[in-house]
Amino acid sequence: MRFGYSLTGSKNRPAVPSGLGYEVDKLSREHSLAYIKEYTEPIKNSLGSLYGKSMQYVLLDSWEAGMQNWTDKMIEEFAKRRGYDPTPYLPCMAGRVIGSSEISDRFLWDFRRTLADMFAENHFKAITEYLHGQGIKTYGEVSGVSLEILEDALLCKKYVDIPMGEFWRGVMHPDLMYYQDVRGAASAAHIYGKNIVGAESFTGGGFDSPYTLKKTGDYWFAQGINRIIFHTSAHQPLDTKPGNTMVGTHINRNITWAEQAEPFMKYLSRNSFMLQQGLFVADLVYLLNEGAPSTMPIWGSGLSPAPPEGFDYDYINADALLTRMTVSENGKLVMPDGMNYEVLVLPNTDRMTLPVLRKIYSLVSAGATVTGQKPAATPGLTEFPLMRTEFDELVFALWGDLDGLSRTQRTFGKGKVIWGMPPSYILEQKGVARDVEYNTSSQNISWLHRRSTDADIYFIVNRTDTIQDINIKFRNSGREAEIWDPVTGEIKPSSYTLIKGMAIVPVHLQERESVFVVFRNKTEIRSRTIPTLQHSLLTTISGPWTITFQPGMGAPDKIEIQNLESWTVNPESGIKYYSGTASYTKTIDVPKSWLSEGSGLILDLGMVCDIAEVFINNKSVGLLWNAPFRTDITGFLKKGINTIEIKVTNEWTNRLAGDQLADAANKILKSPLRIFGGRGLNDSGLLGPVTILKK
Repeated sequence: MRFGYSLTGSKNRPAVPSGLGYEVDKLSREHSLAYIKEYTEPIKNSLGSLYGKSMQYVLLDSWEAGMQNWTDKMIEEFAKRRGYDPTPYLPCMAGRVIGSSEISDRFLWDFRRTLADMFAENHFKAITEYLHGQGIKTYGEVSGVSLEILEDALLCKKYVDIPMGEFWRGVMHPDLMYYQDVRGAASAAHIYGKNIVGAESFTGGGFDSPYTLKKTGDYWFAQGINRIIFHTSAHQPLDTKPGNTMVGTHINRNITWAEQAEPFMKYLSRNSFMLQQGLFVADLVYLLNEGAPSTMPIWGSGLSPAPPEGFDYDYINADALLTRMTVSENGKLVMPDGMNYEVLVLPNTDRMTLPVLRKIYSLVSAGATVTGQKPAATPGLTEFPLMRTEFDELVFALWGDLDGLSRTQRTFGKGKVIWGMPPSYILEQKGVARDVEYNTSSQNISWLHRRSTDADIYFIVNRTDTIQDINIKFRNSGREAEIWDPVTGEIKPSSYTLIKGMAIVPVHLQERESVFVVFRNKTEIRSRTIPTLQHSLLTTISGPWTITFQPGMGAPDKIEIQNLESWTVNPESGIKYYSGTASYTKTIDVPKSWLSEGSGLILDLGMVCDIAEVFINNKSVGLLWNAPFRTDITGFLKKGINTIEIKVTNEWTNRLAGDQLADAANKILKSPLRIFGGRGLNDSGLLGPVTILKK
């Protein structure tokens, strides 16, 4: 047989014509280094002393270059990693059988695994090392969600400074590949001692409000993300609104709410800061398949066996298992930075390499608990069949006569091997209580736990549009409970009850609210009750309302309405398709009885689409961007006549829809932005009801 190789024909995208060309050979260290050198050299020359100072990072996006399976030094690279010459077995790559089907399958396993190692080491590792030499660090989605290559997902992410996942605006379903990508990025950070977990965030959106983004972002914070990288925040050199961004959610100076973005950005910053504290807490760690691709499960039921409710988990690959994992005196599986787990869960395969089997032998001997089926053979041709004797001896020592049905547990050394029992039983047997437990009727609650040297930090998310009051049990004892609000930055003491190593905390969550439940101050007090603040209705502010619109945006200067409703139901097209800020004004007569000393007042705007800034008697009293749209107005009202002004800002979608229907002469936005159809109109404006509450 005669073999040859050629370019795949894959080109980089998207790119301006002058930057378009063939993809680099990512299996070659030499070609990868030449690529990154030529890419960064002009930037370095232009920035001078700012290179490595003001510009500190290079971001490696997700792999979208297609598949590659050969390079100049493939034979040499293979022999170095697998210990034998692959040349006699190359016909296997054309579907021929060499020796036997077993021999051929073993060679192909080795070949695929070699590709995975080379992608990680010769491309991602090579580029990161080169940039380190220039004082630059790397972010990386490596390899990302495309699954175009035979990757070891966690090994690729090992070789960047800040591993990244990716999530799209509105995508929250855990069966989708963005879930496995984000959990993989978080796991890579945890097992390789990296504190920051980034994500390409809010991809595939459009012109969205901060509240819409919060609904998506909170879920992914609870999956381990602690740094947001917007897709997309692009420089806007022109003032032609709405500006231009590629295929992501628009975050730039030309969006309607750019000047009102501060509270939302503070919210993201507070969440990120809190979720960077200490170490992630998980009880289970799942070993990924050693072959290639070695990636987190996506399709079907996902993890098997599934982690039980109330326990969290990480993934680990063979590299981190072999080079970083040990066992503590109390039988925990520990990493060098302190990350630890109770149980190692083996992949659902009957193949295991001898190095991994040896490692499991040493871990169990030292006290680890390992669960999974008995391996039947090694994969690959390396040292085959010479390793068979040692392999069989180690398997028998660990699994003995276990069959996963009638015989499921075996003690070996200081540890235990279990086959066929659910993780919930194993953890219960070890005396490990659920980390978080609540009434199962409380649906769509997401959570995450981190532990610092002096605090346990739980992030709790209500993913529903209804208020939830939940008594949550936390695996914590001896510390007071506090509620930290990432929207306002407020820290408040919470009610709690400490019992048998658990803390029971009543948690009140508004619709789509997220909070941190923090345990940090040691206490001997076993129970504390904080009175719940009750609000009573003082009045509902009815019409008429005067609405003033921004000039030049297609709407009339001013209108008067009796009832609050979405702009989109207004028959006037300039209002129906309006995007921007409109000011609602109203005067109210405040009786003296409302202003009694010692009581406070709350202004509740009801439903707002999308952001509201409230002024009372020309004084700003709050910028509101998420439900419930409430602000404390204590001390701002006076007896008698008061002026209330509410400046409401929506986003660009409605104006884009209007311009799409208008002829060229009647379009409001003059930007050459490509307008994507099919999204319809979004409710906009102050929808109310507007009420004043007494607290």
